[in-house]
Amino acid sequence: MNTSGSLLNRRQMLRRAGGGAGLLAMAGLLQENGLLMPSALASGANPLAPRPAHMPARAKSVIWLFMNGGPSQVDTWDYKPELVKRDGKPLDGFDKSTGFFADAVGPLMKSPFDWKRHGQSGTWVSDLFPHMSRHVDKMAFLHSCHTESNNHSPALFMINTGSTRMGSPCVGSWATYGLGSESRNLPSFVVMSDPLDRGLPKGNASNWGAGFLPSVYQGTWLRPKGDPIDNLKPVAGMGPDAQRAQLDLLARLNRRHLAHSPAESELNARIESFELAYRMQTAAPEAFDIASEPDHVKRLYGIDQPHCRHFAGQCLMARRMVERGVRFVQIYSGGMENQRSWDGHEDIVGNHRGFARETDQPIAGLLADLGQRGLLDETLVIWGGEFGRLPVSQKGGKPGRDHNPHAFTYWLAGGGAKGGFHHGATDEIGHKAAVDKVSVNDLHATILHLLGFDHERLTYFHNGRNFRLTDVAGEVVRNVVA
Repeated sequence: MNTSGSLLNRRQMLRRAGGGAGLLAMAGLLQENGLLMPSALASGANPLAPRPAHMPARAKSVIWLFMNGGPSQVDTWDYKPELVKRDGKPLDGFDKSTGFFADAVGPLMKSPFDWKRHGQSGTWVSDLFPHMSRHVDKMAFLHSCHTESNNHSPALFMINTGSTRMGSPCVGSWATYGLGSESRNLPSFVVMSDPLDRGLPKGNASNWGAGFLPSVYQGTWLRPKGDPIDNLKPVAGMGPDAQRAQLDLLARLNRRHLAHSPAESELNARIESFELAYRMQTAAPEAFDIASEPDHVKRLYGIDQPHCRHFAGQCLMARRMVERGVRFVQIYSGGMENQRSWDGHEDIVGNHRGFARETDQPIAGLLADLGQRGLLDETLVIWGGEFGRLPVSQKGGKPGRDHNPHAFTYWLAGGGAKGGFHHGATDEIGHKAAVDKVSVNDLHATILHLLGFDHERLTYFHNGRNFRLTDVAGEVVRNVVA
C-alpha cells in the first residue's frame, strides 16, 4: 500500500521497488563516465547563474552585427584591383552552379565603388563606409571565410548554429549556456531585427533558437515596433503582491514535480523563465529607454538621421544591454531576401549603398561609444553575413552579384581581437578563399576562445552523445587574437 492507504498497481510497485535502485546504479555509472547531464546533477540550480569559463576570457559579452543577405566582400572590405583589369571579361572554367541563378551568369565585374586606404594599418575600404573606415585599426579582418551552402536558409543556419539544418543551438545559446548571465533582470541573449515590412531572416527564430539546449538559453527577440516584448507590463488589475504570490505558488508546484523528475531540465528552465519575466517588468523598460541618453550620444549613433535612425537605436540599445550584463546581442540588418536585405542580385550599387547608409554611422558610433566607456576591451563586436557574393555579374536589370559560398569577409573588434590585422586572403579576383582559409567552425571556435572556452570542451549531452557548437571540426584562428 502507499502512504494514502490505496493499493499499488503492478507498474507502481515495480517502479518503487526496483526502479529506484536501478536508476541510482545507472546514474552512478553515467556519472563515472562523465555522461550525466550537468542539469540532472544540479537540477535546482539557476540555469542562468554566472559560471566560469575554461580559461581567462578576453570578452565578457558579444554584439553580432549580422548583415543579412550576403554582403559582397569585393565591394566592402576585400579590395581586388585585378577585377578592374579584367572587368567585362568571362571567367574561364567558372562553375555556373556556384551561385543561385545559373542562367544569369555574366562576365567579371569590377567594384562600382571607390576605394581608399585608411588608418595606420592602411586597410582598403570602399566608399560605402565613410564612418566605419575610421575604426579599421580596431578591427581584425578574416578575408578567407567560406561556408557550405549557396542558399540563404541553410547558410544562415550554418553561420548561426554550425549546421546547415535547423534544430541546433545557435552561438548565442551556447555562449549563455556556458557562461550564464551577469544580469538577473534581463535576458541573457537578445535579438533585434530589421523593420517588419522587410520581414525576418529566412528561417526566422531558428536562427536564434536553443535547439536541444534548455529553452532558457534561446534568444529573446525584440519587436522592431511597439512593445518590444509581450507582457512587459503587469496584467491590469493585478497588483505586485498578488502577482508575486501567483508566481510563488507556481514555482512551488513546479519544484515539487521537479523533485520527482530531476532529469527534466526543461522544467527548471521554465521556472526560471517565469521569474525572469517578472523581474523584467521592472528592469527592461529602463534598459530599452534610449530616449534617456544625452543628445550628443544619440547624434554619435545617428539617431537624428532619418536614414539610419532605426539601426542606430538598436546599436545604442545593444550598448545599454551589455552595459547591464546581457551576455549576447545579435542585430540583423536586412529582412527576408533580395532588395529587402544585402542580397544584391540586381543593382548592387543601389542595394549595398542603401544598407551601408543605414548601418555605417550606427556601427561606427557603437565602436566609439564602447571605446570611450571602457567597454570595448570586454565586448566582442562581430560584423558579417551568411556568405559573400561572386566577382562575376548577374544579368538582368541593373548589374548585381549572385551568392558566393566560397569567399566572404568577417571582422572582429574589441574583446581580445587584434586591431588593424588582416588574416587570410581570397584569390586575385575574390572568387575563392585561397590563403589560410577560415571555415565557419573555425570562426565559431575563435569566438568561443575569446569568451574563454575550449570549443572541444563546451559540450551538451543529447541523444546519447556529447554535442558541441563546432561538431567535430574547428581550429582557433590565433592570428587574430591579441
